[in-house]
Amino acid sequence: MSEINEEKNPFLSALGERVRSLRARRGLTRKALAQSASISERHLANLEYGEGNASILVLHQVADALQCSLIELIGDVTTSNPEWLMLRELLGERSEEELRRVRVHLTDLYGPNKEQALTNRIALIGLRGAGKSTLGHMLSKDLGYAFVELSREIEKFAGCSISEIHNLYGLSAYRRYERRALEEAIQIHPEVIIATPGGVVSDSGTLNAVLSHCYTVWLQAKPEDHLSRVVAQGDMRPMAGSKEALDDLKLILEGRAPFYAKANMSFDTSAQPLEQSFMALRTQLRSALKLPL
Repeated sequence: MSEINEEKNPFLSALGERVRSLRARRGLTRKALAQSASISERHLANLEYGEGNASILVLHQVADALQCSLIELIGDVTTSNPEWLMLRELLGERSEEELRRVRVHLTDLYGPNKEQALTNRIALIGLRGAGKSTLGHMLSKDLGYAFVELSREIEKFAGCSISEIHNLYGLSAYRRYERRALEEAIQIHPEVIIATPGGVVSDSGTLNAVLSHCYTVWLQAKPEDHLSRVVAQGDMRPMAGSKEALDDLKLILEGRAPFYAKANMSFDTSAQPLEQSFMALRTQLRSALKLPL
């Protein structure tokens, strides 16, 4: 292997950026991720800053020599058979908009009855403090739909609090409970407003389920409003113990925003007081779903 220059290797820098992005999308501080991965926080910081272990470069060079991607060398579900490999090749150089059209087409092909899904079930997504619970309750009363706060359903399935799920069983177990709670809410309620946890977009399968079965609304707010509302609720997750809570929240929002943006509609809850926000959201939503105003 060629000698590594003092300058950061572009591959390691890109890898570090990807780690930071994934960490933000999942709403984890560096300390929390290091503890979960059983590595030192310093080692994780080096990885994120493009100073990771050089052994990854060996795999990268072998992949280049084999004219394949690093993913294909390591192996995942998309390398398991020829059809997956051909799909990867077909979609590999497509633009974001082209990939979106492919996803929508596949959803139409294999998903639920779209007309029913997008009029009878409404999912609210966004970071904590966006107003999902408050506005969700108000919308459910206005439309006469059931209201489901997915976090409470997750706790019912697990038999313990969200924080206990994370502490006792880990993030992967939490995601399984989250997916199960969502699927049950969709199956049980033909007409429902679902307030989802902020990290629902962290799992692509769960996000696909939300987008496929529900008319999805991204409730947005200024980072400062997100934080102040969360603090008012007495809940600092995942910023507990952090001296840079607002910076952490901005990083999480930056990582998740491209996924929240897949929603059918977005609405800014920072623009006006609660009652005015509700009336504006009600009008916008009823108009989009062709419901009487």
